[in-house]
Amino acid sequence: MKKFRFKKIDAFARGSSAGNPAGCVYLDRAGDITGGEMQDIAAQLKGFVNEVVYVLPEEDGFFLRYFSSEREVEFCGHGTIAAMYDAVAGDEHLRSKRNLSIRVGNDRLDVFNDINDSDSVYITAPLPLIKDTVLDAASVSAALEIDASAINTRQPITIVNAGLNTLIVPVLTLHDCLKINPSQEDLKVFCQEHGIDIILVFSAETSSEQRHYRTRVFAPRYGYLEDPATGSGNSAFASYLLHIGAWDGDALVIEQNGDRDNPNIIRLRTVMKDGTRRVQFGGGAVVRVDGEYILY
Repeated sequence: MKKFRFKKIDAFARGSSAGNPAGCVYLDRAGDITGGEMQDIAAQLKGFVNEVVYVLPEEDGFFLRYFSSEREVEFCGHGTIAAMYDAVAGDEHLRSKRNLSIRVGNDRLDVFNDINDSDSVYITAPLPLIKDTVLDAASVSAALEIDASAINTRQPITIVNAGLNTLIVPVLTLHDCLKINPSQEDLKVFCQEHGIDIILVFSAETSSEQRHYRTRVFAPRYGYLEDPATGSGNSAFASYLLHIGAWDGDALVIEQNGDRDNPNIIRLRTVMKDGTRRVQFGGGAVVRVDGEYILY
């Protein structure tokens, strides 16, 4: 039997926004848990949280690993928001620091502490990679089970990796975006066949004039159909907008999920680092459960 410090934390939760639940397991040493045990805990928590993030303190920051019920996840934005917001808010020393660092795989990413000013932390997304795709409107609309006429052909269908291979799909209207309800198993097969981790669908029409885009993110390869609030997917979307010249990098407000009037809110911006414009995603978090996880 092993015991771990555990919290359920809803990232991007604020006001009427329910956010996205993440399980956070806090470790003292790298040898405290194996990769297999990390996967076991995530599988046991299926339906309770979409991903579990394992947080290990390091001399110059934190090391993070992520697991869904199905597999290890290369990068999980909402899990990072949950873990880093909680770490900063709960530690007087960290709360006094404006900048922190995390290690995710081979990447070292910056964390900006803006809790005192906006009750948020901002995470610098991994450097994006724009990938060629031969997918057309007909094949993508068939996978999403929508009419091909709903696809906005004035903007490209593109794969962007900003931590995960994200298929970006533009649709014409908010109604087109909200009515999508594909088969989880069929969409999983489609994603596997094309090397896609998640699919982000967006419209420029929103439910509020104060926001810029509505997005929805589908992630059937990770054991669930839809992710309600996504850091990695919206970071890929931000890089897509920069790539096609549709965004100048100033503050961007995204509304996400399939609920017209009660979306989750994700904030995007850019910063310059080493001469390169980098996307940051930000939000707050709410701790819902605080205790121990017992693994037999």
